Amino acid sequence: MVRLTRATVLLTAGLVTVLGMPAVSAAEAPADLFVNNGTNAHCSDTGPGTQSVPFCSLQPAVKVVRPGQTVRIAPGAYRGALTIDRSGEQGRPITFVTDTANAAHRAVLGDALSLDGASHLVFRGVTARNAKIERSSDITMETSMLAGEFVIGAGSADVRVSRSTIGSGQIRDGAQRTIINRNNINSTASRPAISVEDASGTAIANNSITSYCDAGISVTGASTGTSLVNNVVFTERAQPRCETPLITRHGLRVAQSAAGGTQADYNVLYQQTGITDAAYHWAGTDHTTPAGFREATGQGAHDFVNPADFTAAVVDSADATAPGALASPDFVGFAPIDDPGVANTGKDGGFLDRGARESHDQLSTVTMSVDQPWAPVGTKVEVKASSNSRWPAGMAYSVDFGDGSSPVVTRQGEAAAAVASHVYSSPCACVVKVTASNATGKKVHTEQPVKVTAAGALSAALTVVQVLPTSDSPTERVSPLTVRADPAASTTPWPLSRADVDFGDGTTQQVSDLSQVTHTYRTPGDYNVVLTLQDSKGTTSTSRHLVKADYAASGYVAIEPFRFYDSRDDTPVMPGGTPLWMSLPIGFNQPEHPLSASMSAVVLNVTVTGATQDTHLTVWPDGQDRPATSNVNVRAGATTSNTVTVPVGNSNGALMQLNSGWASIIVDFVGYYQPNIGQRFTPLAPSRLLDTRTAGGALPGGQTRTVKVAGVNGIPADATAVALNLTGTGATENAHVIAYPDPARRTATSNLNVEPGKDKSNQAIVPVGPNGTITLFTNSGSTHLVLDAVGYYGKDGRTLFKPVVPKRLADTRATGKLAPGATTTVSGLPANAVGAVLNVTATDTTGPGFLTAYAFGGTLPGASSLNTLPGATVPNHVTTPVGSGKVSIFNSWGGSNHVITDLLGYFTNP
Repeated sequence: MVRLTRATVLLTAGLVTVLGMPAVSAAEAPADLFVNNGTNAHCSDTGPGTQSVPFCSLQPAVKVVRPGQTVRIAPGAYRGALTIDRSGEQGRPITFVTDTANAAHRAVLGDALSLDGASHLVFRGVTARNAKIERSSDITMETSMLAGEFVIGAGSADVRVSRSTIGSGQIRDGAQRTIINRNNINSTASRPAISVEDASGTAIANNSITSYCDAGISVTGASTGTSLVNNVVFTERAQPRCETPLITRHGLRVAQSAAGGTQADYNVLYQQTGITDAAYHWAGTDHTTPAGFREATGQGAHDFVNPADFTAAVVDSADATAPGALASPDFVGFAPIDDPGVANTGKDGGFLDRGARESHDQLSTVTMSVDQPWAPVGTKVEVKASSNSRWPAGMAYSVDFGDGSSPVVTRQGEAAAAVASHVYSSPCACVVKVTASNATGKKVHTEQPVKVTAAGALSAALTVVQVLPTSDSPTERVSPLTVRADPAASTTPWPLSRADVDFGDGTTQQVSDLSQVTHTYRTPGDYNVVLTLQDSKGTTSTSRHLVKADYAASGYVAIEPFRFYDSRDDTPVMPGGTPLWMSLPIGFNQPEHPLSASMSAVVLNVTVTGATQDTHLTVWPDGQDRPATSNVNVRAGATTSNTVTVPVGNSNGALMQLNSGWASIIVDFVGYYQPNIGQRFTPLAPSRLLDTRTAGGALPGGQTRTVKVAGVNGIPADATAVALNLTGTGATENAHVIAYPDPARRTATSNLNVEPGKDKSNQAIVPVGPNGTITLFTNSGSTHLVLDAVGYYGKDGRTLFKPVVPKRLADTRATGKLAPGATTTVSGLPANAVGAVLNVTATDTTGPGFLTAYAFGGTLPGASSLNTLPGATVPNHVTTPVGSGKVSIFNSWGGSNHVITDLLGYFTNP
């Protein structure tokens, strides 16, 4: 607690006398004036000086300011000399103040400030260069910076300079009752830091003065009634800027003419090592010690010269009753405070410090440690707290243990830390809060969570769930095959020394705080996830959970197709036998096409061209082994394309590999599947939407044809995309065909590559365009086109898509060819599959014909799934209904075929 002494009471009572009359009430004060020369201030020197239209410079404000007004000056430099001869009135001063909340930012009042014949003025928070006060009275300067030459003279009276930074000051030429207090004075000029000459009633109190080239304080001439009290004067080594020869650097110099009327006491004079000048020069005689000075002059009874313990000499040792002494905050804002570790040696037991600065404990932080941050009910928990206070003996700590119990108040005293203890009676996730307070009432806080558990045995418990995306944001990434393990239900009475989750694929994550952790598997499968806990008592417990990592059922998002990979732009040809990683356009991977970051599978149109030999291409998710499947089969020198559906790999990519030879690869992005996003799919028995051989004629090169696809053949009018089997026949030239939604914006992609004399087909998933249509285009020659619908996506769709890592379901090369007119049954599909996405390949064909895939047990539709060619291997992406986990594939009467069936995914009811 702060002790109120007689000195404090006297000092408080004298404040009105020192600082002037009380301020005028706000109701009586006229409006403020504003000065702001900032770039966007809209200032005018002929304007009203309001906040919205301030003056640009100071002189216009000085000309019109009236008693009781405040001139608010924005921080900045205001060039040119400034003369102030305006005056306020007793009790109604004119105030000049820097208009900012930041004390470090000040307004600079001109290159030279002159007060001449002015009175009742207040300056606060400003900077003045080479300031001079003459023939003026009742002037207050505080919390300011007075640089260069600062002069008070020519009969000025009652000038007060406090709580400021001063270069050097001169009080002279008949000045009366000047008070210089609580200032930081640092002089490199070749004159005393503070000089008093022919000035009466001057009080220099509680200043911190540093002088390099001359005396710290000099009093000369007829300076009667001078008071030099509570100052700390440093005499430092000479700086290069000092004149030579150096002037003798006394800490305190009082001439014979002024000695009789000068009082000096409670000063600390500190001379830097190497300075041999005497600390005092009084009435023509040097004195080096306070004892000698006191014996010779009767002054300085409480002075120190070069004290061994500087803090003890300065702190709580001043005369609070001396003329000019202030109990208000010092020049950096600290108010006087009683240091509990220092005896009060000031006059009458006061605790005002000497010099401009008040010693404070600098309290800003508090730290704490908890010996048992995790323990069962009934355990004694001990908290140790300490702070950065320079006065630990006066610190008090309130420890709130966070369970509703009363805070424990303790003191640090002389110990390294304050200690408080508590026993929790029930489990909780509590927060211990420590509040530290010093003798002035300043408080700082800190807190730390603690875990209080139920008493009992260690028991591990684990839940594991699949993590699914909730949006199609390009920034929120949720990878397929991601799970979340939560060990929070474990019973852990004591702190854990080991806590980890083994995900069963060689990956282990620590969960020392029993928080949830996520993990993404590289491949689907069954994994045994194990949580292992070991506590500080050596007890171990485990929990096991069998996890099936699988691709989640997903909806389809149809987009306007775009080309995102073309090896001809970079590496012209791709070598066979080497896998090539392909970055999929996920999230912002393709900045011009931002898409969802949480796709589970993508639909691509892959074209292989310029093959050096007969070969095939396989596409599969990255991070997984290459499957024994194929997606595109191509002859040497030919161009072939196929739709590919492939899950997204763990690095947002896919791998592709040619079996042999070399070729160029072109990839168009068609759409994607994602859980909780997109449209459901309804599979249909193939139904014909267009056959140019019977209606409309062949499509000429460079021409388009619009086809109605929604609102016909069982496809609802609000379908968002349709799955189609697109067949080209009777082509006159090698060309490509594009199917796209908007007839006004043809995409730079392709769906089918046609050749003269060959029937070729490819499946396409096309967004529905205006009025339920799509548009077809071929680039050259002419070709007949056949369009068969195999399903649609829309709001009333019935099924969701389950991606799978491509796998082979059937290969007749192991069982015998499929004869003309025969049907083979492909099994191995999940029992809940109602539709399937297959890659069907015909090879070793003896005659031209076609294959048709349809649901096992269903009726053979009058449409084809792919067209076969003698001597050619032909693949196609096929979407077909499923019956009882099986698919039937019918071979036309054109010739015998080997048929290879690969599974890319399947549709299931939600």
